[in-house]
Amino acid sequence: MASDLYTVKTRDEAIEEFERDILPACIEQETEWQGGEWKWVDECHRSETWNNWTDSLCKNDEISDWQYNNWSHPDSCEG
Repeated sequence: MASDLYTVKTRDEAIEEFERDILPACIEQETEWQGGEWKWVDECHRSETWNNWTDSLCKNDEISDWQYNNWSHPDSCEG
């Protein structure tokens, strides 16, 4: 529960970390799936990756259950 956490990441901090550390691998996979030349955002793939990312943050007590359940996908997950 949120009351059990001493500090949590903000949504902006989580997005910054996601875009710096996780998103490049998503783009690399998208490029591979698109025949070696990146052409479009795979919204489903990025959204699933964001969900997995925030799930791991929640399980590691870096964000609260409320944050996990209420944060929307960042703009970088949209086409």
